[in-house]
Amino acid sequence: MKTDGFVDLGFARVDTDRRRRCGFPEVIFGLGKEPGHVAAIAREILKKDPVLLVTRATPEQYAAVVAEFPQAQHHIRARAITIELEPLPKLEGLIGVICAGTSDLPVAEEAAVTLDLFGNRVERIHDVGVAGIHRLLAVQDRLEACSVLVVVAGMEGALPSAVAGLVSKPVIAVPTSVGYGASFGGVAALLGMLTSCGSGVMVVNIDNGFGGAFAAAQINRLANAPRA
Repeated sequence: MKTDGFVDLGFARVDTDRRRRCGFPEVIFGLGKEPGHVAAIAREILKKDPVLLVTRATPEQYAAVVAEFPQAQHHIRARAITIELEPLPKLEGLIGVICAGTSDLPVAEEAAVTLDLFGNRVERIHDVGVAGIHRLLAVQDRLEACSVLVVVAGMEGALPSAVAGLVSKPVIAVPTSVGYGASFGGVAALLGMLTSCGSGVMVVNIDNGFGGAFAAAQINRLANAPRA
């Protein structure tokens, strides 16, 4: 059933108007969805929009999607599926995705894949956690060259504060569930980022690389908007 702005599939109401309102197409959150349902939702989104993103995707969901769209890509580390019928134009400016440790890479890659699909140039900087602060200082020039920074960290979540003290750019902090017992599945990192002494640090939910990337993409899109 088609209505204004969405398509009712019975099991889902697909928002086909999202890009006009919000700047980017609707994204499918794959967790818990049946593979056939993911493929059906993808089909409706791609009737109107040139790109598709499925986050927290499973191999079974990818098999269902790629059977209909051979150009689909499965980003295993990022747990994402992407389709580009026509790539979005790349915006000016770099968005940095900064990762504290290699255990945080799945969340960082979710952010990077999201940003790339939505028309942003991505600078990946990995393994610069505060346990070896000299690694972070060695890339300070690369950090400052970015327009926005998405900073991903688990454990005590200190990296965004350190980054915010080095650069003049917005910092979006993404806590991860990586850490030993007292990290409480990412709550310690989340609270550390929320109470950051770094000015201008914004925080999204635990393991939400997509959310951090989406916020960064919105900032970059505004920076690229024509000025009167």
